[in-house]
Amino acid sequence: MGRTNPTYRDALRAIEERWAEFRRALRRRDQPRFDRLFEYAREHADASGLLNHQNPLLPALLSIDLEQEARLDDHEERLTELERRLSETGGEQQQSSSEGTTGGSE
Repeated sequence: MGRTNPTYRDALRAIEERWAEFRRALRRRDQPRFDRLFEYAREHADASGLLNHQNPLLPALLSIDLEQEARLDDHEERLTELERRLSETGGEQQQSSSEGTTGGSE
């Protein structure tokens, strides 16, 4: 016999369908962002299904938050690495220009 209760993935699909008109009303540039949010929620569907929350939207929102937090962490790491490289390059340029000034006056 089949399941009597819908799975979390079914509930998430139903939420996405309920928001379909909202998505259509969004500007074209925002529609892929909207879709990405539901991709984030699907990434954590296994954990959300185990929670078996009465309101499936809440675990979906937390899943979206988790994915966005991961993206922020990634961006912060990349920014730190770029700043480190920039400061190293800037220090090398300062050193070579001060050597050039000192070397030219001797």
